[in-house]
This record gives sequence, C-alpha cells and structure tokens, in this order.
Amino acid sequence: MAGLKQTSISLLLLAGAAVAIPAPLLTEESIFFRVPDSISTESVYNVHVSYGNTLPQGDVRVVYGDCASTHAGQNHHEVASFVSGSGTTPDRLVWAVPKDAAHGGCLHAYSGPTLVGRSEPVSVSGPPLRKRASLLHEVGDSNGLWFDGVRYLESCNQSSTVSTKAKRKRIAIIGGGMSGLLTSLLLTSVGIDDWHIIESTERVGGRIRTKYLNGTSPEDYQYQEMGPMRFPVSIKYADTNETLDIQDHKMVFQLADVLNEMNTKDHPELAVNFIPWIQSSPNTPANSRGARLSSGRIPSSAEIAADPSLQNPPIKASNVTAAELGSEAVEHLLDITPERLRNISTNVFKAHREAIDKGLFHWSETAYLKYHLGLDTDTVDFLSGSGNDPMWGEWYDTVYFSATNWRTIDKGLNSLPKAFAPHIEGKITYGRKVEGLTYNDKDNTVFVNWREDEFDIKPKYDKYDYAIVAVPFSKVRLWRMPEYSSLLSRAISTLEYQQSCKVALHYETRFWEAQENPIFGGCGSVDIPGIGSICYPAYEINSTGPGVILASYASGTMARSLAALSEKDHVALVQRAMVEVHGEVAAEQFTGSYERQCWEVDEHQAGAWASPTVGQQELFIPAYHRTEFNTIFVGEHTSITHAWIFSALESAVRGTTQLLLDLGLVDEAKQIVDTWMARWITI
Repeated sequence: MAGLKQTSISLLLLAGAAVAIPAPLLTEESIFFRVPDSISTESVYNVHVSYGNTLPQGDVRVVYGDCASTHAGQNHHEVASFVSGSGTTPDRLVWAVPKDAAHGGCLHAYSGPTLVGRSEPVSVSGPPLRKRASLLHEVGDSNGLWFDGVRYLESCNQSSTVSTKAKRKRIAIIGGGMSGLLTSLLLTSVGIDDWHIIESTERVGGRIRTKYLNGTSPEDYQYQEMGPMRFPVSIKYADTNETLDIQDHKMVFQLADVLNEMNTKDHPELAVNFIPWIQSSPNTPANSRGARLSSGRIPSSAEIAADPSLQNPPIKASNVTAAELGSEAVEHLLDITPERLRNISTNVFKAHREAIDKGLFHWSETAYLKYHLGLDTDTVDFLSGSGNDPMWGEWYDTVYFSATNWRTIDKGLNSLPKAFAPHIEGKITYGRKVEGLTYNDKDNTVFVNWREDEFDIKPKYDKYDYAIVAVPFSKVRLWRMPEYSSLLSRAISTLEYQQSCKVALHYETRFWEAQENPIFGGCGSVDIPGIGSICYPAYEINSTGPGVILASYASGTMARSLAALSEKDHVALVQRAMVEVHGEVAAEQFTGSYERQCWEVDEHQAGAWASPTVGQQELFIPAYHRTEFNTIFVGEHTSITHAWIFSALESAVRGTTQLLLDLGLVDEAKQIVDTWMARWITI
C-alpha cells in the first residue's frame, strides 16, 4: 500500500546519537508491521500487520517506545492488544497517537514476555495545523471542527480489526434521500458493498421533488421545484470587483462530477448538467404593502425603485425609539461585515465556532431583545415576532442569499438522485415503511422492522450489522427504537422542523416573458395573504410553448394555515393571486394543471427542514456523532446548517466516516475525508 513501509530490523540509530546501538534480538520474530511513512501526534492511523510462519498463540500486546527497550513495561504507551491464533487475528491495528509521542520510537509486539515483532523507527511530528487550531476536547464538539476521529476511537476502545471481515458487514441505509444515496456511494468507494437502501416511497431523492406538469417529461421544460431549487456559487463585490466562492456547496458539484464520470459510458442520458439560476430580476412583482398601479396590478421591483410612492410606507412601531435601538443592537451583535461574509463563505465550520463565541446560539432575536436589552413586549413582537431560532442562521443565510452567481440543474433537480440509478439497482427496496429498530445483544446486530399490512400485529424484520438512518426525526420519533442515551432520545423526540407550502401553476404560454415589462426568471414577494414568494423559470428563457410558474412559496406559520386548506381552495387562492399580479392573461391561459406540496402533511417527511430552537443544535450535535446500538443518524437535521442539499451531503460524509472508524478502517476513513473536502473532520 502506498505510503506504508515494511519494517523488520535488528539495529537502531538513535535520534541524535553518533553510534549505532544494538537493539534486543528477536528470538521468535513472527509479527511484521507496515507503518505510514509520516505520523502526526493527536491523529489516528492504521498499522498493517502480517505474520510469519509461526503465529504466536494467545494474548499479544503492541506498544510504542524506545527501540532499545527489552520488555513490554519499557514503553511509552500501549497501541493495541489482541488474541492471536483465533479467527479474529487482526490484519490492522488502530493507533491513536498521543500528543507526547516521541519521534524515532518503535512499535513492539510481545507474546507474553517474548518480543515477537518490532518496527523500524517511526517518524513522528507534531499535530496537523487544523488539529492545533481546533482545541477539541470532545468527540462531537459543537464549537467548531466538530468531529474528532481520535477522541471518537478512544471512546470506542477500538484498537485492531480484521479488515476483510469488517468490509463484509451488512449495512442498512434507511432512507433514499441525498444523505442515504451518498452514504451508499461512499461505502462502495472504499470496498463495502453489502449495503441495502430501504425507501418508504416509490422514488429516491427525499425532499428533492421536481414536478413535471400536465403529464410532460423533463425534455418538455414544463416543471417546477417543490423542494430545493438552487445552489449559491459565488459573491461578486461591485466596489472591488472581487469574486468570492461559496465553498460549502461545492460538494454538490463534486457529487455531480463523480456521478457523471460513473455514468458517461453506459448511461449518458443520466448526466447531471448545471445551468444558471436567476435569483433576482427587475420586473418580478414586489411587496408594495397594499399599493397598486392604476391598472390594479402589483408594481414590480423596478417600478418601485423608479417611483418609491408606488410602495406604501411601512407600519411604524408604537415606540419608534425603542424599535430603532433594538434594530441597531441586533445588527451590532450579528456584525455582518464584508470580512465576516468572506469568512463564512470560505469556511462555514470555522464560522460556526465564531458564532458560538459571540453567543449567537444562546439567543434568538426575540429573547435577545426582550431579556438582554429589556425592550417592551410590543416592540419585541414588532421587530421579531415570537420566533425561537438561534441567530446563527442569520449568518449563513445572509451569505448564501448574497450570492450573485447561482446554479440549478437542467431538466430539474430530480436529475441528481436519478443519476444514482445504476449504482443502486438491485440494492434498494421501495415502498417499505420502516417503523422501528431492535438491537440484538446476542450477536451485536440490528433488526430493521416493518409491516406488510398496517394492521399486522407482528412486524417483519431484516437483520443487519449496522443501520444508518437517513430519515428526518419528524418521522423517526414515531418508531419503536432501542433505549438510546437520554440526549439522543430527546433530540429525536423534540428537534423542531420548519414548514413550507408550494404551488406550481401551468399556463398555455410563458406570457410573463412577453408582457410590456417582461420577467425573465427571478423570485419576488408580494403582500397577498398566503402567497409569499413567486419564482419564474430560469430555464429555456424566451422559448415558445407552455410554461410553469412557482406561484406561491410560503413558510412558517402561514404554511400551516395553507396546509389546512383543501387542495382546491389552496390552488384557487394562488391562481386568483396570479390574476392580480399579471392581469386577465393569467386567467385566460391557466390550463388547470397544477402541483401542490405542503411538507408538514407529507407522510414521508412531516416537515420541510430542520429548524432547531435556541440550545438544541449545540446540545444535540454531540449525540449525533456517537454510534449507539449500532445505529448512526445522518441527514440535514444532523448538520450545522439546514435546508440545503449540501447539509445532507456533509452529514453522509460524517456518518460514513463514523462507521468506518467503528470498524477500525482508518485508511478508508481518511480516504473519504480527503476526497470529499471534509474540513470539519479530524482523523
């Protein structure tokens, strides 16, 4: 293996010494080590082990210390211990190198008092730079680079493994959304192929939900996104002409590149191609606060910019002075400067730590105004309502929505999960609604339970070695589960979710592109109750034929009210709004075809995205990073950011790394971390 050296010596030139000092003779040399060429303290490594003709029997201790030591007691620290001669004789050791490990020592293997193996001197240097910067003290540290592989392995007491046996473990991946799909791809990439996806619907993609209206296909370009729909790429500063890449979402583009390379020969039709997304456009309708043009139409953003009188003045607070004080105080606490934007876009995980240092996880805007500043309740409600979201979200959302360059996927985001089809063929079960897990302590396995008929008394089950659960907690909290730790159980039971509703409407032509003030893509918001934002297609601009508008995108409390409407009433409300926005042409050209998605009442999701309240994220994140009863949880709800595809993908990288460390496969874990730019994981 590249980067490893075969070691078996009888002489050692001590570091700094001028003469060669004889090392103790190996009377029964039977264990050989291959050690990475370079070792850093406070890191973890696989040491590959091979055996001679005479295999030692019984207990074997492997220690690190002075190469001239003569017995196991003369060591710096123990690396591993195992029973040799059984079916579990390891081919790899797991070496967690302590911070005070000396340069130039050797690994020694002892069978009882007998030295049976010794490595060449090992080159040891200080910890990696990112390790020195993180100052982690826990496995799952919510204060920054929040998954420490060394601490994790120390907590697992994992010191050796039989790699071939580890790679034959049977893995259940519950949920075929983006975190589950990427997990399967990552496992295959390191030689673990006995995995199976269990999906409750008849499709993959989770909350990716492209809808092709009026019975059309992707090639007809008559679709809208009912789930995620865009990716921020970069920010260009007009004053300096500087362009700043948003690093987080590059993982989405990396995944597309990997899938395209896999499919290019046999399945070119599954190519994932990115096209520009238009986030803002001057002629989209604007929130005019009730003002209307003489025609009765809602004015556009450009019209209001040209004539501010077309927008009614905002309602004033009862206490204007207090409201101004509160707004200034919140801006001061958030401190969203150009330099801050640069830092967040460059490394959101480092920014996460800075946000905690500033107290952004200790306060919602509402609580900060009321309990820190002592403002009156009326002013607090005027400024921030009654929300309990930590202020951290303001940081990364400000960066993402400051993007001047966006991308989306040609023919719909469904193309991304669809590209996994050849990879998962024959390894996924559709339409199976898991309802719980059972841990079997007799053989350390997990039963995945479901019912073929809802009224069956006894569930069916399949047995696996591990379960990776890629299902939102809004669904998992209804399952029968093992007795997890109190912290993890509370996370599953209480993590909050945001709600949203979308309605897409189908028209005979793309009339909005042919009006006096044409609209070419972009999103705008209006003051019509229940509508929220309106987004126009960014694809096939100025094309002929039918078109589709995302005519309503509402979230929060309003979405709950909309979800309670009948489908007919909701769609009719939105179509009437389109007539108010565009005039009678919207009534004349509406085909009657539509799609409606309210995520709170979606039986497979029960929520649009995770929205932790104050205290939940920093409290719960460490629980996600500990394997309990052979179960690992992934998904955007286990990330430090929410509502973005990137959040789901990075959780899959962490969850897969966690599993590999559970199995002692450190080399493979490092491969995943290095390949997928996992700057938030240290190994």
